[in-house]
Amino acid sequence: MARKKRTWVFNRYYHIVCRGNRRDPLFLTSEDFKAFLYILQLIHEKIPFELASYCFMTNHYHLLLRSKEVPISKVMGLINKRYSDYYNTKYCFCLTGHVFEKRYYDKIIEDKEGMLEVSRYIHLNPVEAIMVKQPEHYPWSSYHLYKNPDSVPPVFVNLNSILDYYEGTEVEKRRKYCQRA
Repeated sequence: MARKKRTWVFNRYYHIVCRGNRRDPLFLTSEDFKAFLYILQLIHEKIPFELASYCFMTNHYHLLLRSKEVPISKVMGLINKRYSDYYNTKYCFCLTGHVFEKRYYDKIIEDKEGMLEVSRYIHLNPVEAIMVKQPEHYPWSSYHLYKNPDSVPPVFVNLNSILDYYEGTEVEKRRKYCQRA
């Protein structure tokens, strides 16, 4: 049976989740997390996209992603292919089969409340998994970019897509977002 074709709505954010095959770890070392960030940067240079939030857990990752030029499926295909190539090259001596469990999950975000709810959900994932007590203590999410006004986000992260929902100065907007997360 053929897969249902994914729909893409231009300029809308999607909550993307992708899990390791058999729920196995996707990221075994800090080098793997860094490699994934680097892959995002390389893909962004070819096909511009924006992330409002992200969190890379041990066996899955979350992205709040928008693509203005090409369908999300093209962006995700490149991201997952590049990371699979990296992962299989690095760990080929001990693993066989697919890196990812199945096609990524995607859900279009309909409104402001959805954006804020999904962003909070993404950032609180490590807290809910009892990996850290506070979201700012988890190094592999975008939460620290919101929490720390001196942080410099990667070129593919657009903090204003979340912060613009709040009133006030940039510092006040960050504080309001972080109080609710």
